[in-house]
Amino acid sequence: MKLLFAASECVPFVKTGGLADVAGSLPDRILAHLGGAPKKKKTGRAKERKARPEAPQVLTVLPKYSSTRLTRLSLELLPGRMLIPVGAELEEALVWRLAGKKPAGTRGSHTVYFIDNEKYFDREGLYGTAQGGYPDNDERFIFYSRAALELCKFVDFTPDLIHCHDWQTGFIPAYLKTLYRTDAFFNRTASLFTIHNVAYQGLFPRERFPLTGLDWADFTPDKLEYFNQVCFMKAGLVYADKLSTVSPSYAREIQSGPEFGRGMEGLLKDRSKDLSGILNGLDRAEWDPAHDPRILAGYSLKSKDVFSARQKCKKDLQAAVRLPEDPSVPLIGMVSRLDPQKGFDRVVKVLPQVLNEGNGTQCVILGSGQKDIEDSLRALAVRCPGQVRVETGFQNDLAHKIYAGSDFFFMPSQFEPCGLGQMIAMRYGSVPIVTPTGGLLDTITPWDPKAGTGTGFVALEMTDAAVKTALKAALKTARDPAAMRKLVRNCMSRDFSWDSPAEKYIRLYESTLQKVRG
Repeated sequence: MKLLFAASECVPFVKTGGLADVAGSLPDRILAHLGGAPKKKKTGRAKERKARPEAPQVLTVLPKYSSTRLTRLSLELLPGRMLIPVGAELEEALVWRLAGKKPAGTRGSHTVYFIDNEKYFDREGLYGTAQGGYPDNDERFIFYSRAALELCKFVDFTPDLIHCHDWQTGFIPAYLKTLYRTDAFFNRTASLFTIHNVAYQGLFPRERFPLTGLDWADFTPDKLEYFNQVCFMKAGLVYADKLSTVSPSYAREIQSGPEFGRGMEGLLKDRSKDLSGILNGLDRAEWDPAHDPRILAGYSLKSKDVFSARQKCKKDLQAAVRLPEDPSVPLIGMVSRLDPQKGFDRVVKVLPQVLNEGNGTQCVILGSGQKDIEDSLRALAVRCPGQVRVETGFQNDLAHKIYAGSDFFFMPSQFEPCGLGQMIAMRYGSVPIVTPTGGLLDTITPWDPKAGTGTGFVALEMTDAAVKTALKAALKTARDPAAMRKLVRNCMSRDFSWDSPAEKYIRLYESTLQKVRG
């Protein structure tokens, strides 16, 4: 199988959110599963090895931003250049290649390509600055989408399937079904479009539509027009052969109404047979408390005393953020994008009420994003001296310390397509306290103190009162060492590796190819 992954960001090169984690982890896991050694098949007394299928090939294509981390990587600038149509103009694209490492024992290859154009990608941020998104983001990602397709010809790679991620790639499936529909190079190429967050749709003014190179006949409500705007997300949803999103619960939610579907719920419901929800996995090498160099004491379920190690990590975290070093008080952690989606309006209302009820409970919040949210959190820290610390910006070392040193991990999201924070927290033994939505529902089972089962505290409904009740239940449990030990072990026993999701994606790729090729 030949697969092309198209995404606007990807670890370890460039990241703003969970999309980058998926784009960075999934291709190699797909390659490992597709390119593993063939199994032996018994035939009577003899054993014959199954015929080896063609070695899989995986390509990832990314924009080459000025902020892309490429230090010490051996990049090769390919000879020649591509000329990419953007509206009535031709824009130049240079192509850089980075040969990736394949997983041990795996056949096949994974190569990363970067599309280089200073006009579009030599900028301060990926999508904008603190003042807002770049006004020409439509032009930038029209260029990228056309360049991703032209790259296939440039390097002579005919993909069986193109896996497109989020709105920035939405026009790739549209182009396959319009401008490239008679191009023999792509006549057997299928497309899968993955929604990482339907709230980000790529909406632009109607007068920008000619930049797409498409005919005005395609600018209709059943195709690309969305309330007289150009919508990149809708392009992917309409034209891709199949759709997926990042958790089963979110797949249901975005079809249920405008609260979750953000205007796309009707289209998604019409395509429900083509929509799958596949939970994201976790990079277990990056997030491994047993071998994490960023935390004071390593530990795992096989350790003699997980809890002693976590107490050391807790004191180390308290010292790092200048909180009183008292391992006996409950410590709540948050690592999050500072965005309304993450429920920070609820945090500033509910958290002080709980903290004021005694216990000496502490809270450490790390995040970056909207300045108004940052300001409200700093005001909360002023109101709760010695209990709340707020740190901003990208601080990877501190993030690891929070996961390892916090007793609880707070995620009161308004909606959460998948969420990685709660998975990382459980891997490190920090017990989640969450709202009942999306991937949070799919990854956390409510704590049952009588049965000793469950992995966290899930609010019964999406209200301040319900979230406060969940917080208080967690803090009450913190006074029971035996219950906490059981909870921590339950959390750390969960398997959030990419193995199961990769297998599901491969089955989805196969069914998508079957739909296209019959």
